[in-house]
Amino acid sequence: MALLLVLWLAYFAFHSALASLAVKRRVAAAYPGAMPYYRLAFNVVAMLLLLPILWFMYGHPGPVLWRWQGLGAWLANGLALAALFGFWRSLKAYDMDEFIGLRQWKNHTRRVEDQEHFHLSSFHRFVRHPWYFFGLVLIWTRDMDAALLLSSAMISLYFLVGSRLEEKKLLVYHGEVYRRYMARVPGLVPLPWKWLSAEEASELTRFARTPENKKAQD
Repeated sequence: MALLLVLWLAYFAFHSALASLAVKRRVAAAYPGAMPYYRLAFNVVAMLLLLPILWFMYGHPGPVLWRWQGLGAWLANGLALAALFGFWRSLKAYDMDEFIGLRQWKNHTRRVEDQEHFHLSSFHRFVRHPWYFFGLVLIWTRDMDAALLLSSAMISLYFLVGSRLEEKKLLVYHGEVYRRYMARVPGLVPLPWKWLSAEEASELTRFARTPENKKAQD
C-alpha cells in the first residue's frame, strides 16, 4: 500500500506540473514550435503513466473491505450507470478536439491559454466540475478492497486539489464571469440550494462577452 501511495502522489504531482500555466509558459518560451503538440502529448503521457499504476493496483488488491449486497448493490450499480450516462451526455458540452489537443495540432496553435469560450451546459448549472462529480460517484460505488480504497481516497483528494488549481487558470481565462459563477454553483458535489436557472446561466454567458468582463481579465 505504501508503494501504491507513492505512485499516486508522483503521478498527481507530475500531472499537475505539466498542466500548470507556469510550465506551459516555460515550454512556450523555450520551444515555441512544440506548443501545437503540447496538449495532445500531455494527454497521451497521462494515459500511459496511469496504466502501470492500475496494473499494480489490481495486481495487489489487498483484503476485501466491503461488497455491495442486495438493495445496496442495485443502488450502487444504478448510480454508477447514471454517472456513465452523465459522462456520455456531457461530452456534447465540451470541445473534445480542443480537450484532447487535436485542434491545437491541426491549427498549429502556439498560445498557452485554452481557446474555448465560457459557456454553461445543463450539468454546469448544478456543479462546476461535472466530470469530477461523475468520477466520484463511479469510484465510491464499487466493491472496495484495500488498494481501491486507497486509490479512491487519493483520486478524491486530487479532484479537490486539482479543481482548485484548474480554477486559478479559469479565472485567468474568463475573469469576473467565472468568479461570479464560482459564487453561485458548488465545485464537486451538487447542493440543492446552490444552482443556476437556465435564464441565469444565459445571463452569465452573455456577461462573459461584455467589455466589462474582458477588462477584468486584463
